[in-house]
Amino acid sequence: MSKGVSSGKNSSRDRVLHLLESRKGRFFSGEEIAAELEISRTAVWKAVKRLRDEGFRIEAVTNRGYCLSQDTDILSEERIRYYLDEILSEEAKQSGPGNMYVHQLVNDMNRSSAIRFYVTDTIDSTNAYCLQKAHSGEPGGLIAVAGKQTRGRGRRGRSFFSPQDTGLYMSIMTRPFGIDSRLAVRFTTIAAVAVAEAIEAVSGRTAEIKWVNDIFVGGRKVCGILTEASFNLEDSSLDYAVIGIGINVYEPEEGFPENIRSIAGAVQPVDPRDPSSNTVLRNGGRNRLAAEVLIRFYVYLFIELKALSGPEYDPHVTRYIDEYRRRCFVIGHEVEVHKAGSLPEPAYVRDVDDECRLLVTYGDGRKEALNSGEISIRI
Repeated sequence: MSKGVSSGKNSSRDRVLHLLESRKGRFFSGEEIAAELEISRTAVWKAVKRLRDEGFRIEAVTNRGYCLSQDTDILSEERIRYYLDEILSEEAKQSGPGNMYVHQLVNDMNRSSAIRFYVTDTIDSTNAYCLQKAHSGEPGGLIAVAGKQTRGRGRRGRSFFSPQDTGLYMSIMTRPFGIDSRLAVRFTTIAAVAVAEAIEAVSGRTAEIKWVNDIFVGGRKVCGILTEASFNLEDSSLDYAVIGIGINVYEPEEGFPENIRSIAGAVQPVDPRDPSSNTVLRNGGRNRLAAEVLIRFYVYLFIELKALSGPEYDPHVTRYIDEYRRRCFVIGHEVEVHKAGSLPEPAYVRDVDDECRLLVTYGDGRKEALNSGEISIRI
């Protein structure tokens, strides 16, 4: 399996992988690959051997050549960076008031120290890894990505089901300057919008948000988000924040565990009789999904920081909160509010305000703006 070690931009290995991946399921002879990439057949053979050693399923058939299996979806830094470059190049060509933030992200991505990846098959917890690095002084811009977590973490100390090769588990460590502790919830809600939009871009399925941190597709929870942060006690300013994102991309072969089977789902439910139904794989798989999430997260973060910094912010730029409200399916519904140490209390959800608080009205007429806690939909 790939350990996410980058082999160098435009190396023979990367170019062969890109060619095979862009035309999965199709055979190419070594001669055809060599001619198209303008490299030697020996370089092609070495590239294919290396890719196979990393876990890529490449068939080799005499008189037909090489073919990358259609169900290959291995996480790697170079593939995530490839899709980042591809998506940003297209976005940068667009015009509009938000374009400046795309250009800012392009500049950051081109600075090797600004965005740094740690990609691995298996990890105890991507959040734990980033928290350890943050505590030791690592600058912001660290992104940990894994295909499996052995100790995946959810909210309130719960475990997060993170099996091998079916999910995308990713944590982003950031150190934006001058953020007040009261604004910490925005990291979670920005990530929620980024994930919802990314899921739609890759799968074509509609993604909705359940306040505050869950993403649903087709009535099933496909993603949870956990933000952990450290603050300066003297002025309550943010030292660093780690935003953990766990996405069920594919359904586990053995199914979801009994305790979450009634609620959990996958972005891409696949008909085993029809592999071509896997839209996510056709569109770049987990690597592309990771890139789509990161681009949206950083662009919305730039926009929000700009909006908070002063009057020069362009009001025509779409803020994430507008998208959050549009996707928040609990607005207008009866829910139960769960608070630590209290019994669940029925309430009606009126809206989400600009500070990401859930505006509710209880049965006795009391109104409250919730900035923490959990809710469940009343059936």
